Amino acid sequence: MPGWLSHMDPHWMWLSLGVLLAAAEIVAPGFFLIWLGAAAIVTGVVAWIVPISVPLQLGIFAVLSFIVLYTARRWLKANPIASADPHLNQRAGRLVGEVLTVTRAIEDGRGRAKVGDGEWPVHGPDAAEGTKVRVVSAEGGVLVVEPA
Repeated sequence: MPGWLSHMDPHWMWLSLGVLLAAAEIVAPGFFLIWLGAAAIVTGVVAWIVPISVPLQLGIFAVLSFIVLYTARRWLKANPIASADPHLNQRAGRLVGEVLTVTRAIEDGRGRAKVGDGEWPVHGPDAAEGTKVRVVSAEGGVLVVEPA
């Protein structure tokens, strides 16, 4: 351990840890590290105001972390964050409602349809090549279609 680090007051270490955890939330978003960072900052402020031992500071941090994470989890369950674009990373979900052209006849419920400059597998009622179909849902990478 560097010499300057061993002489650093514990409250500065807690405050630094809190800021680092908050910054890490930006790099690895998951809405988790920010709460641990808040617990570390509160622990640092308490250690700054009241001279307490390092084991007690660790206990305060552990208790605060549990309380903050439990409270945040309950609040997020009650108030879910709504996405402005729920199908952002679901290309198949974005295609619901689109009208496509069958490129390989749908036989026994399976076929292919043109999507942009490619083809996607489709499930639906039998249809001849060239028929227009509408996407009604997506099951993984397979589009469920009906006659348009």
